[in-house]
Amino acid sequence: MPSFDITSEVDMVALRNAVEGANRKITGRYDFKGSDARVEQADKLLTLYGDSEFQLEQIQTLLLPEMTAKKVDVRCLKHGDVQKIGGNKVKQELTVRVGIEQEQSKKIVKLIKDSKLKVQASIQGEAVRVSGAKRDLLQDCIALVRKEIADYPLQYGNFRD
Repeated sequence: MPSFDITSEVDMVALRNAVEGANRKITGRYDFKGSDARVEQADKLLTLYGDSEFQLEQIQTLLLPEMTAKKVDVRCLKHGDVQKIGGNKVKQELTVRVGIEQEQSKKIVKLIKDSKLKVQASIQGEAVRVSGAKRDLLQDCIALVRKEIADYPLQYGNFRD
């Protein structure tokens, strides 16, 4: 019985390279001279530091294209609130979402079951496994999920016949 997995993965090495590239651009920009503007990465958390909210927006305009150039999907970022940290400094935390969250998994399974396609979807930890009798049904299922869920980065892999 053919099957495939729906997952959400992020290439952490490419992400680290994008953060380093953004930091290089920040240090080279004239409007950031003498400021504490930088991007720090700790496992699945990016922290943007700046002197003002405007500066945080400028850092994001440098970081997001770097991520796109390194083929890291920017939809995997969950933006936190801007926080004041002593004096006139601010920071913002961006969480990198890896794996499909439970509520998102349930939404995908419900979408597949409501579509009346003759496939079975089940939650396997941080992935959703879809199996069906024919490969064509699985391809229809991939097309359906791609069309309906556009705000979350999903990959379709581990295809078995």
